[in-house]
Amino acid sequence: LFLRTAMIGGRKTLNLYEGMEGMMENTFINVKNRSKTITAEIEVPEGGASGAILIQGGRFGGWSLHLREGKPAYEYNFLGLKRFVVESPDALPPGKATVVLDFAYDGGGLGKGGLATLSVNGKKVAEGRVEMTQPMIFSADETADVGLDNQTPVALGIGYGPDETKFSGKIAKVTVEVK
Repeated sequence: LFLRTAMIGGRKTLNLYEGMEGMMENTFINVKNRSKTITAEIEVPEGGASGAILIQGGRFGGWSLHLREGKPAYEYNFLGLKRFVVESPDALPPGKATVVLDFAYDGGGLGKGGLATLSVNGKKVAEGRVEMTQPMIFSADETADVGLDNQTPVALGIGYGPDETKFSGKIAKVTVEVK
């Protein structure tokens, strides 16, 4: 708790860039029990892209913003027991795109659910319920990573380990904002 307070303080936003990985939970902005918006500025090459954009946690709990077969998706992994997936029906075309995940936390206590809305370039492409969230910790040893998932997979279907989960496009910037 002290380290998080010293490193993050009262910040409500955190800017991240491709190549930032291995960020332990106590040094990453706290997204638990609150609403959040993740804005990813990416570029999709000819032929499409897939892989992790920003993840936190691992096999036994966490969340992932990624492209799966070119389709933007958000997956919330509750303790490895239940998964909530919100995914666009369409793959992104080549070029620059802004992918936004808006999570509106229900409030009213710890570990509640919320509504996850995905949009691309200002247009809503998918939304769905996350019925429950982890209230206290995702993992003691899994990390937050930009552009890959460097340990056990948070999301299914994008590979296992840093080589398979590496984002095949370019990530200019990812901004996490908590409310």
